[in-house]
Amino acid sequence: MRKLKTDVAVIGTGTAGLAAYRAAKAAGRSVLLIEGGVYGTTCARVGCMPSKLLIAPAEAAHAVERFEGFGLRGGEVSVDGKAVMARVRRERDRFVGFVLQGVDAIPAADKIEGYAQFRGDTTLRVGDATIEARALVIATGSSPAYPPAWSDLGDRLVTNETVFEWEDLPESVAVLGPGVIGLELGQALHRLGVRVKVFGRGGGVGPLSDTQLIAEARRVFGAEFYLDTDAHVAVAREGDRVAVRYRALDGETRTEHFDYLLAATGRTANVHHLGLEHTTLVRDTRGVPVFDRETMQCGKAPIFIAGDANNDVPLLHEAADEGRIAGDNAARFPDVRAGMRRAPLSIVFTDPQIAVVGDGLRGALDVAHVIGTVSFDDQGRARVMQRNRGRLNVYAEIGSGAFLGAEMLGPDAEHIGHLLAWARQLNLTIAEMLKLPFYHPVVEEGLRTALRDAYAKLEAAALQRRAA
Repeated sequence: MRKLKTDVAVIGTGTAGLAAYRAAKAAGRSVLLIEGGVYGTTCARVGCMPSKLLIAPAEAAHAVERFEGFGLRGGEVSVDGKAVMARVRRERDRFVGFVLQGVDAIPAADKIEGYAQFRGDTTLRVGDATIEARALVIATGSSPAYPPAWSDLGDRLVTNETVFEWEDLPESVAVLGPGVIGLELGQALHRLGVRVKVFGRGGGVGPLSDTQLIAEARRVFGAEFYLDTDAHVAVAREGDRVAVRYRALDGETRTEHFDYLLAATGRTANVHHLGLEHTTLVRDTRGVPVFDRETMQCGKAPIFIAGDANNDVPLLHEAADEGRIAGDNAARFPDVRAGMRRAPLSIVFTDPQIAVVGDGLRGALDVAHVIGTVSFDDQGRARVMQRNRGRLNVYAEIGSGAFLGAEMLGPDAEHIGHLLAWARQLNLTIAEMLKLPFYHPVVEEGLRTALRDAYAKLEAAALQRRAA
């Protein structure tokens, strides 16, 4: 049995793990980077980048559907599924290659391969080695979560971690879960000619919490492809197909067959095989260590958790920030300090896009607030481009006028979401935001309309308070 000592041990080499490693090394500490699986981040391998590689041709194929409205004539688009998937895998591998180059540049003495198991708060077993560390960072990522019975579907079941290995597009796919992954992949496959039906439970759509936006999303997406956000579904394998029995929107019960079932029903933190029972850590009902999201520390232990493993905000930029904070604090332990957290921002790359800023309506419920709103149905620039679908709601605190956040379904939400996240981080008020420039004609004028609506409602609320 080998015995190794290090200042900091980092478990996992995804976005958070690599950020933690770099931060601890920058602080002058010795670091061991531990990986039991393949190198490469979730984003590059099975997340952000391959999904956008599938969405891009889908958007290109769908563009011809707007031709007639512009007075244009074009032939029917022919989708070469093999060529589409070949490009997805080729470019995906290129992005992964860039990550691997960074891993290869890490000194061999700083890396150890194998699955880590805790033997105490500061002791790990990795293969034939025992590692003693002053502090540790858990950055083991997450995995797709779905009912165990679905495993009986065998190779007819796919997730975001296997769908990009397709060599050709199938004829049909049932998507279970209208969250970020289900919406993005479901719409992309539909636009590439795959017969798609998307089913959910509970009525939610993506990361939206505002019922007005949820209803708008159901209407908009449901007009393009089959979407039931509160379906009752049973699945079974029949030969080489998946039989899906469901209660249709018209109330009738139907059984339909699909080539695949795409499980997009959430993800679970990869913490269940780490031997956490051998530590002093308190864990929540999901088995995830309870931690401080400002310091990433688990209780008072010299253990920090970052990225998807903490089951908090599974986004690349958040994982990078959390990894940096965790690595900094592991390096300086026990002098643990709060790190900088950015204003929450979530984007879904559907068409129309979805953006949630500052936890959306959910983040405004604890204070008295108004909602400023705008529909993009008649917004000038959006209508010119035939992209006039969706709505934007902004939330502002009564009294201070502070901008609290927003939820948006509409054109260019990825860009407007960034502007609003900056405003949230800078603690701007609605009045201050209205003093900023808005060009004409741009989609952002829709944002100004929503801000003006919020300002008028804030003024009305102020008058009511004075009258009372």
